[in-house]
Parts: sequence; structure tokens; C-alpha cells
Amino acid sequence: MVSFKGAQFPKDVILFAVFFDVRYTVSCRDLEAIVAERGVRVDHATLNRWVKRVILR
Repeated sequence: MVSFKGAQFPKDVILFAVFFDVRYTVSCRDLEAIVAERGVRVDHATLNRWVKRVILR
């Protein structure tokens, strides 16, 4: 189970980004643009950390 304690973004945003990255194997910079189209500004490095944290747990 992934802990979202201390996260600065809603759980739904994090899970959407991780799902999209895993499902469609897009780059972190492309994922940054996809999430930005939905109104959330997140750095590509943050997205990479989210994916690593969720996948490795």
C-alpha cells in the first residue's frame, strides 16, 4: 500500500499520472505535458519519483 501522507498533490492526480505512465509508456516530459493539459503543473522529475515510489512498493 502506498502512503500519500505529506503529498502536496491529491491522491487522484498522483495515481492518474502513474497509471498513464505505466499504461502508455510515455516519457516523463511527455507526461508532464499531459498532466499540464489537465490543469496540474508538475515537474517531470516529480512525476518520475511518483512512478518509482508506486511501482517499487
